[in-house]
Amino acid sequence: MSDRMETAAAVEVIGLSKAYGATRANADVSFSVAPGTVHALLGENGAGKSTTMKLLSGLVQPDTGTIRIDGRDVSLRGPRDAHACGVQTAFQELTLVPDLTVLDNMLLPRAPLTPFGMLNRARVRREVAHHFAALDLQVDPDALARDLNLATRQKIEIARALYRRPRVLLLDEPTSALSGGDVDWLGRIIEDAKAQGITVLFISHRMPEVRAFCDTLTILRNGRSIHSASVASVTDAEVVEMIIGRSVENAFPPRRPLRDRRGETPVLAARQLSAGRKLRGLNLSLYKGEILGIAGLQGMGQEALFPALFGEEPVTAGHIELDGTPLHLRSAADALHPSVAIGLVPEERKTEGLFLKLPGAQNATLPVIGRFHRGPLLDGDAAARAAAGAFQAVEVDARAHYLPVGAFSGGNQQKIVIAKWLVAQSRILLLFDPTRGIDVGTKQQLYALLHAYAEAGGAVLFHSTEIPELVHLCDRVGVLYEGRLSRWLEGDALTESAIMKETLGGTDPLALRAAQEMSA
Repeated sequence: MSDRMETAAAVEVIGLSKAYGATRANADVSFSVAPGTVHALLGENGAGKSTTMKLLSGLVQPDTGTIRIDGRDVSLRGPRDAHACGVQTAFQELTLVPDLTVLDNMLLPRAPLTPFGMLNRARVRREVAHHFAALDLQVDPDALARDLNLATRQKIEIARALYRRPRVLLLDEPTSALSGGDVDWLGRIIEDAKAQGITVLFISHRMPEVRAFCDTLTILRNGRSIHSASVASVTDAEVVEMIIGRSVENAFPPRRPLRDRRGETPVLAARQLSAGRKLRGLNLSLYKGEILGIAGLQGMGQEALFPALFGEEPVTAGHIELDGTPLHLRSAADALHPSVAIGLVPEERKTEGLFLKLPGAQNATLPVIGRFHRGPLLDGDAAARAAAGAFQAVEVDARAHYLPVGAFSGGNQQKIVIAKWLVAQSRILLLFDPTRGIDVGTKQQLYALLHAYAEAGGAVLFHSTEIPELVHLCDRVGVLYEGRLSRWLEGDALTESAIMKETLGGTDPLALRAAQEMSA
């Protein structure tokens, strides 16, 4: 028996299927993961990755199929059963309670109690502090979760899963909220987990991370597992082709020729703009038909810039101009006015961009619902036609007309957010990391959509944590450093290495890494 246990897979799923009504989320998913290894689950949004994670977490139960943990068949009727089997999960959809402190969130769902059923708060505070220190996670245990940025909340999700000492750790797109040094932090966490014998299942849409962190992979398509292999045995092109069912020769639309903007009036401009805790004295000009990129490490001011240009963040100094005229945005309602027509795709689509319980059609028309009123009555047919046209443009699933958007994959949800601003006839789009958590096929669709939008005369301000997107999609890129635009890059100067150098404050990243290795 002991020999069998030593050689048994840490996790094995055989023929897992799960349907929600007529929708088959999983249809015969099978794979196995060796103990102490990192296994990637890859696939488009809606391919069945997150459903597989939920089945392994006990959040939902399979219609058919078998789950084995350490060689034993298990029935995971709820999260408690999964926890008893040593399975812990850090989800992409953050589960922290906003109005509780970090410490209280760490103790959910069940705090460790004394034999007398009491909570020794001083002891668990010390334990959590020691745990954070071991993870190199610097956060105040008494801070409210709502006051923390997205990346820090994601890191706390991961820390909480590890606090329970799992044998199997499930990571559902953990890097979608992380960038730069935070991704490196996660790499160290995963390496330490492997050293402790923890088995990790990792969902990601970023192949560099898969190659850096993972030993093996399984590709899902249309709810089915179609291929499992070692990461080293497949090329990126082969992975992409298996994920989307077709080859991808050109991920980005062709670069557009540089245009001389001298003498043109920018459609949107910021003059000595200050907002939030970081942004100070910023100047930028966005022109009609332009995709203008904003690069920067997390916390450099972009989280204040985009809401300020949408009327959601107070401007503390300087001003905004629309078509050369000062623009005073007291709220998002001012940005939505037809004479302004600014749309914002926010960082967190689920909490800031959508009403998850409402159908897609209602989400798409809600910001400008007044346009579809005829006197006191809503012209539902006109609203439906407007939503249908926008959904067709973004190639969203037709069921979005009547199903709650919470039922859709992250990619389709992001398409609905963008469709909302097409219904509003926005002439300026502010896009904050719009491809976060989006699969490669949907990314291509969004790239083509943005390209066509700009070609039709729309103006796009585009922030991305993925530097290749900035290089290949944008006409110009401004780099934010310590709340100021340190440099503008365009033409031949617009390269990945140049952006990386400027985001680090003008330090060459390769030279910096070499210096760090020499001092280590």
